[in-house]
Parts: sequence; C-alpha cells; structure tokens
Amino acid sequence: MEAKFINPFIKAIIEVLKTMAFVNPVPGKPYLKKDTKITGDVSSVVGLTGIKNGAISISFEKACILKVVSNMFGEDMKELDASVSDAVGEIANMISGQARRDLEGMGFLLHGAIPTVFIGSNHEITHITDGPKIAIPFTVDNSKFTFEVCMEN
Repeated sequence: MEAKFINPFIKAIIEVLKTMAFVNPVPGKPYLKKDTKITGDVSSVVGLTGIKNGAISISFEKACILKVVSNMFGEDMKELDASVSDAVGEIANMISGQARRDLEGMGFLLHGAIPTVFIGSNHEITHITDGPKIAIPFTVDNSKFTFEVCMEN
C-alpha cells in the first residue's frame, strides 16, 4: 500500500482530534500487522468501497478515549458508556470523510459505510479484504490509540 494512500488518513486523524478534542496526536512508525488482536478498549470500523474495497479502524486505550471525549464534551468522562461509544463512531466517521475527500482529489473515489463500534478489552477486528493491513500507533499525552487501514490489492 502506497504512502500517498495512507497519508490522508494520518492528516485527517491529526486534524479531527486537534479540532474536536483539542489534543495533539503524535503518529508513530507504521507497520504491517499480521493478526486480528486489538490493543485498545474501544474501536470503530468503517468499511470502504469504490476504486478499491477495504476498511479502516481506530482503537483507543480507555485512558486515551476518555481524555479525548472529555475534551470534546467539556465534562469529565470516567466510563466507556454509550456516549463514549457514539463519540468513537463519530470520530471514525469524521476521519473517514476527511481522508476520502483528500483521496478523491487525488483520483481515488471511495465511499464509507456507517461506523461500527466495539467496546471491551481483548476484542479482535477481522478486516473483510485480504490486502495488507497497515497499523499506525499514535500517542496522546501518555496514552495510545492505533489506526489501521486494510485495502484489497
């Protein structure tokens, strides 16, 4: 998978979280992921169709998403409840939409599905395509989240 396809998602993640949650997510080194294990406690998946089929996912550690959502809502969130679940889905939707706009400007037309959210430690995400799965770890203060993109070859 080419960097020109992944970079709009990294840009969107940084811009969405800076704008909506007033945090500065710092991307780590991308890597090829070979398993379905998720390191976070709450994840959202958005299916993608169009010039290629695939999916993106974003998985937050509990401390990270509670900080993000607390900043978004302007109140101290302490539990992974329905409000947090809704916010994670909306974050994934905004990231998908912004990245897809940038990709469309480069000639890659993609459509996004409605986000699905999973809560709980040790959950797994199986992407629907057999293409490579690229994971990018991010840090927000002392907490983490991971973004994945998987597109058919």
